[in-house]
Amino acid sequence: MKKGFTLVEIMIVVAIIGLLAAIAIPSFMRARTTSQKNACVNNIRQIEAGKEQYALEKGKTNMYPLADAVATWDALVSTNTLQPGYIKQFPVCPTYSNQTPSAIAAVGSYSLMVIGSNATCILKGTDPNFPHVLQ
Repeated sequence: MKKGFTLVEIMIVVAIIGLLAAIAIPSFMRARTTSQKNACVNNIRQIEAGKEQYALEKGKTNMYPLADAVATWDALVSTNTLQPGYIKQFPVCPTYSNQTPSAIAAVGSYSLMVIGSNATCILKGTDPNFPHVLQ
């Protein structure tokens, strides 16, 4: 008598593995999308905290002149170790992180907006499945 698996037994095992994969993969994708969204919202929260600290320290408001109500990335993110910035490093949206650094720098992944209004993720308006906004 030969030992081994029959073709039917192997096909049943492959079918069970395929069924489990069909159930699990969408859940993994949904969890990945949710965690990327949460990371993006937390980045926006940190940007807002940095903008508020900058505005308080520099006496900036969202009143006119409008040029006075804008925080720049250079003011928020500092590369000088003697003069640390309000944010440690330039934040990048996790759903946009598969792009090259030059593409991210060209487009940016967040818009700072004026002081008093929330920063936004550039993906906010491109796809309804990416509501990356601070609540």
